[in-house]
Amino acid sequence: MIASLPMYDRDELRSDTDRLWQAIRDRLGCGPDHLTRGGDAWDEWQSPDLLLSQTCGYPYRARLHDKVALVGTPNYRLEGCGPGEYRSVFVARKTDARTDPADFATARFAYNEAMSQSGWAAPATWAMARGFAFTDTLRTGSHQASARAVAEERADLAALDAQSWRLMQRFDDFAAQLHVITATDPTPALPFITAPSHDADRIFRAIEAAIGALPPDTLDALDLRGLVRLPPQAYLAVPTPAPPPA
Repeated sequence: MIASLPMYDRDELRSDTDRLWQAIRDRLGCGPDHLTRGGDAWDEWQSPDLLLSQTCGYPYRARLHDKVALVGTPNYRLEGCGPGEYRSVFVARKTDARTDPADFATARFAYNEAMSQSGWAAPATWAMARGFAFTDTLRTGSHQASARAVAEERADLAALDAQSWRLMQRFDDFAAQLHVITATDPTPALPFITAPSHDADRIFRAIEAAIGALPPDTLDALDLRGLVRLPPQAYLAVPTPAPPPA
């Protein structure tokens, strides 16, 4: 069986992520001894051997919803979001006088992946609703790389998963050069998934119990405050914009 928790698995948090998995595994009574790291996420998400992973809302609605079972959604208690929600924050350099993302319509916009809800879909949808689009784009491969690109003046604006930004503020020195100018509307946060052959309700209960049993310092490190049940339709109803121009 495969278990992976790749979405916020920073080096600084790996021991805490490992403790979360061991607590889940103990309550399930099965599963691999260790999390899978460094593999191909798409292969893992679509494997019949998948016991547990975390994906992004965009991949879930676009390619995975009919191939996996939705387990539950973590609650990170992010500012401006309800339980099980997250959003993107637009970050620019503190030395840049522009304060509206519309002012960056023709500036260089850094995004992590084309199939990222927080890095591309949410900011593109937000911009479209306000009558503009980001036309000069830079694909970076990660939220951390997008933020660094702005700090290093290789880009002027980025949209970051609010939880990723929270962690960058904690761990990355370059974050001090950036500030949030606004945020997108909330959408469902990154869901836990399993292969359809597994009992998603049983896994939900195991995660919920694990969260309840973990020490406060581990929960604080992961910013994990609970688990909520959202229906698949909550993810499928989120708009999907056109892909980035580059």
